[in-house]
Amino acid sequence: MLPPELPPLPALTHAESDLVDRFLEVLDLVGRINPARSSDTYGGLRAAQALVGRAAALRDALTLMHERGESSIHATTLARALRVLDGERRAARVTLPPAGES
Repeated sequence: MLPPELPPLPALTHAESDLVDRFLEVLDLVGRINPARSSDTYGGLRAAQALVGRAAALRDALTLMHERGESSIHATTLARALRVLDGERRAARVTLPPAGES
């Protein structure tokens, strides 16, 4: 049986697409660093080292949008894109686990 088909991504500018991708990369790394959800220091250390470069790429994506005159963030559209790209699951790794879950 095939997995269910994902909804299509909303139409995004190249800069918006880059912003979403860079944001998700940073989110994944912060999730790996989260001491409430990790099991070893080495994985967190590696993620923290990579975070510096990914945060700079996120900054660059936002800078490019600003320089191109894209001064508004279309939050509803970008939230839809994040959901299609599994952003809710990825963001959950950044939060504390529910009490009693260890």
